[in-house]
Amino acid sequence: MITIEDFDKIDMRIGTIVEASVNKRARKPAYRLVIDFGGELGVKMSSAQVTACYQPEDLVGRQVVGVVNFPSIRIGDVKSEVLVLGSDSEQGIVLLGPSEKVKNGDRIC
Repeated sequence: MITIEDFDKIDMRIGTIVEASVNKRARKPAYRLVIDFGGELGVKMSSAQVTACYQPEDLVGRQVVGVVNFPSIRIGDVKSEVLVLGSDSEQGIVLLGPSEKVKNGDRIC
């Protein structure tokens, strides 16, 4: 079990996907996402295994929740700087996002 102090160490923010394409060199099907997290954090890249539920063109403009303070890792051709959050659902990974449009960079609390 974690403590509230442990949870508070996770920096989750809202960002808007501005580009989405196939991550061709990933071992499992994934998309290369370019996400705008606003002025403080700027634009970050992620590789996300969300191909079962989304097409790249459907992702552009979508706001998502991302963990922005994990170390980056290389996935195929992508230096993934952000972990995009979703539910591991029956139909595949379903992205989490705000129910209303908010400012890029807003913190999840």
